Amino acid sequence: MKTKIWILLAIAFGIWAFTPNRNISGTVLSSDDGLPIPGVTVLLKGTSTGTVTDVNGKYKIGVIDEKSTLIFSFIGFKTKEVKVGKKDTINVSLDYEAAALEEVVVIGYSTVRKSSLSGAVTKINGYGQDFPSFTPNVEQLQGRMAGVHIKPSYNKRKSERRPYESKTLFDKENNEEYNGLVENAFMEVKKDALTTFSIDVDRAWYSNVRRMLSDDIMPPKDAIRIEEMINYFDYNYPQPSAESKDPVTINTEYSDSPWNAGLKLLKIGIQAKKVETDKLPVSNLVFLIDVSGSMQDANKLPLVKKGFGLLVDQLREEDKVSIVVYAGAAGKVLEPTSGKDKTKIKDALEKLSAGGSTAGGEGIVLAYKMAEQNFVKDGNNRVILASDGDFNVGVSNEKELKALIEKKRESGVFLSVLGFGMGNYKDNKMEVLADKGNGNYAYIDNLQEAQKVFVSEFGGTLFTVAKDVKLQLEFNPQHVSAYRLIGYENRMLQNEDFNDDRKDAGEMGSGHTVTAIYEIVPFGVKSEYLKSIDKLKYQKVKSEKEELAMENSDEILTIKLRYKTPDASKSQLLQKVVFDKSVDFEKTSENFKMAAAVAEFGLLLRDSEYKGKANYDQVIHIAKEAKGKDEEGYRAEFIKLVKTAKLLVKSELADN
Repeated sequence: MKTKIWILLAIAFGIWAFTPNRNISGTVLSSDDGLPIPGVTVLLKGTSTGTVTDVNGKYKIGVIDEKSTLIFSFIGFKTKEVKVGKKDTINVSLDYEAAALEEVVVIGYSTVRKSSLSGAVTKINGYGQDFPSFTPNVEQLQGRMAGVHIKPSYNKRKSERRPYESKTLFDKENNEEYNGLVENAFMEVKKDALTTFSIDVDRAWYSNVRRMLSDDIMPPKDAIRIEEMINYFDYNYPQPSAESKDPVTINTEYSDSPWNAGLKLLKIGIQAKKVETDKLPVSNLVFLIDVSGSMQDANKLPLVKKGFGLLVDQLREEDKVSIVVYAGAAGKVLEPTSGKDKTKIKDALEKLSAGGSTAGGEGIVLAYKMAEQNFVKDGNNRVILASDGDFNVGVSNEKELKALIEKKRESGVFLSVLGFGMGNYKDNKMEVLADKGNGNYAYIDNLQEAQKVFVSEFGGTLFTVAKDVKLQLEFNPQHVSAYRLIGYENRMLQNEDFNDDRKDAGEMGSGHTVTAIYEIVPFGVKSEYLKSIDKLKYQKVKSEKEELAMENSDEILTIKLRYKTPDASKSQLLQKVVFDKSVDFEKTSENFKMAAAVAEFGLLLRDSEYKGKANYDQVIHIAKEAKGKDEEGYRAEFIKLVKTAKLLVKSELADN
């Protein structure tokens, strides 16, 4: 009996001795540029108490007393220990250490890392586990948020490493699928003066790239969708005026290409009207949730529940939510419920668990049926799909899914597609659903991204203000020899599709921005990208009067935009003329510089044949100039990702 009492007393003393009695907070910055570092592990030395910095580099942790020591560590940086003392705020700067990248190795589908605390090897199963602020043991802490801190190695020699393919990543056990893209080439204006494409508001590829780079893995170059990387960021384009009947505006900026001397960049920015939340139409939402066995991981169904919980908090009493789930079969979990009954909706979400195969097609059919049965005229009728895209029962291949969703979009119900997880992620199927379902596509890699999609961009994610938005540009051959659209490879349209209202195109939500960049070879400028061909024998020659009219014009191109209001079948036309008024790159706006920096980064990730003298240092320099206020920290995070990519490339070159 006495022995038991002593044991209980010892346990109680241990708990008392290591119970934090004050909180320390602060920000972790890079000593190189003073920017915040997200994902830094902050550990209370001698204990298992720890946390991780948020997207703005901020942290908060409980300590025992002023003798406590905090350990700050992040891959690629030197670990630093700081004594707490009497301070309540401790800001820390970390120094770069490229050698730190070599401490991580990969074994199969697991990651091992030599612990800087004990010298032991800690095994972390899987990738990208996303935990809240917690008190783990040391091994858990080393494995926390593998997508940020514990990273697969990139220091194997090229011959030993399994490279990304355009369709399947990793190996058969860890299988991700992406559709490969052939990047747009330069088009000569005298032969192809017109170029036509659908807008794209999807942002999925950027957050997916972030996930891969945070795991120290270079993304599959043939699958890079540069337009989704550019459009991930907010650009403060002017809103449509109150007097305007059009829900969108066209904005342009023209300057030099920083990676191809002598060439120009044309940035086109489309801004959708922002509708205040209290003026948004009534919502009829159906949450379509994949609860198959592949959704068990912490960054899948558990994150789905948290994300939808954030969305539920934004709903009003007049809004309605239904829940449909699918695994081996599909079923209703929640009948239409008022947004006022938030507890009831969240309880239904919380009871979901994962298991079984994946009958995605059956789930889509049932979700659309629910949305149609509760259709709200002039309302926001939308299915929101959350899945890893691993459909394997019934309608499951891309062709079948495309046919199914094209048929369902005629109902007037829109579709938002949300991708989750890694290892078996099927981006190719998720993108098809979003492209053909009158909707948008986002990849949720952590709770902060869920906050961005469901809260910060609530209106843009859920409320369409313009659909079937297409752009057509006509270039003036007197000023432009050739042009190339950067990105949008899977959004290109035939020129005759522009005036055909039957042709599907992209949607813009409340407050959405869309940015497109054309690289231009000005008339008279020689470029390695233009190949010499013989003059055409039967080319029509313009009259002297026509030539004179063109020479006197300082118009370099005309932009045409077509859109439909959400409930219309006939499109409206907007036009804007762009004049030959280029400004020096250094004098361009932060919007222009940020878009150019992201585009250049995309060219490097693709190893584009058009990348010219693009380099990571230049991307970082331009992005720093474009950082601006950056209240949410996304532009600072971008700079960190570019630095990570630079280190990975440097590490690979050193190995070879």
